[in-house]
Amino acid sequence: MKKILLIIIVFIIAIAGGLYFYMYQNHRDIGAEEASFSLTVKSLEAEFAANDAQANQKYLDKTIEVKGKISSFDAVEKAIVLDEKMFATYATQPVKAPVVGQEVKIKGRFIGYDDLLGEFKMDQITLIE
Repeated sequence: MKKILLIIIVFIIAIAGGLYFYMYQNHRDIGAEEASFSLTVKSLEAEFAANDAQANQKYLDKTIEVKGKISSFDAVEKAIVLDEKMFATYATQPVKAPVVGQEVKIKGRFIGYDDLLGEFKMDQITLIE
């Protein structure tokens, strides 16, 4: 009887330890990651127009670099819009406010295409120039 109880306790501790390490694993540092793809907003739009399922599978949750012209910048929301199609949010407040109309390259995590608004979404971006 004591042997069965000991096995059950060890089993419960092992499950609890596994769950703890699964739930509290380290977060990704997108800024330090190497970009999987480097492209323009227009080429991303063309890929999604050709085959959105394949493009989603290729880019979703990947670190990518995107080049485009700044359409707008919102300092309160820490958000930037490139070519009126790419909505991206900074991981932290940018040191220097981006200039509307400037051509820039950003690196961040691609989180998808919003059909309702007709724009691509990225988060945790950093400005590369």
